[in-house]
Amino acid sequence: MNIRIIVCAFAVLLLTSCDFTSSMFKNRIADEIKIKRYDRLEAQYITTAEYSTLQQMNTEYPTETRTLIEDVLRLGQVYDEDINKRFIAFFQDSTLQRVVRDAEKLYANMDDLNEGLTNAFRKLSEIFPEMSIPMVYAQIGAFDQSIIIKDGSIGISLDKYLGEDYPLYEGYFDWVQRKQMTRSRIIPDCVVFYLVSKYPLKDFHNASQEKRDEHIGKIFYITNVVVGVDVFEERFVKPIREYVEKHPDISLGEYLEEDCK
Repeated sequence: MNIRIIVCAFAVLLLTSCDFTSSMFKNRIADEIKIKRYDRLEAQYITTAEYSTLQQMNTEYPTETRTLIEDVLRLGQVYDEDINKRFIAFFQDSTLQRVVRDAEKLYANMDDLNEGLTNAFRKLSEIFPEMSIPMVYAQIGAFDQSIIIKDGSIGISLDKYLGEDYPLYEGYFDWVQRKQMTRSRIIPDCVVFYLVSKYPLKDFHNASQEKRDEHIGKIFYITNVVVGVDVFEERFVKPIREYVEKHPDISLGEYLEEDCK
């Protein structure tokens, strides 16, 4: 069972509500998704400690910077007088310094991810015609959250996708977790967390475990469909697959949306 995804997905369920209408990103269905390289600006600041770079981060990526500092790293408020010192001091840790270098090297090119996300969200837009298409950006965290969903955007923490054999993971994650921390998991993880944020289970607190499993099973199944690979094969995906196969005319969008009404 993919515990990391399930636990984090349910956390997102608690913070979001159904969204069948569009937002500022509506009608970008035909557009190519290109991951914004916020991580490069972040790495530059960590390396040079130039205050002007932090100002650039706040100017060009205000939401992303606030989310990173306040929600991911939890260093304080983005406009605290000494936040730049706290930010730099945090990343002076030798392990994090290496993670920054390794992440920038491994993800110097993201063409494959841009193409994969574009294809996945084009297929999603066919299933959910009114679903907004997200802005996607990359960042470097501190081995905390893998995917961040906020204000219609998706943040990818590259430090959580450095490969199952990445040596620095051994002291922090077990083998089951490390197997999921690969480049190939970025696209399906993005799809899962975005679907969870847009289509949470109604009355989650009072729902039975069976209903919760069924709902996340639908999300896993749809993710498998749009990425073209059975990434998620948890026990509660099988009954969803069997039901859909027995009802070939079913609308996957309506099938998931019924859990939110």
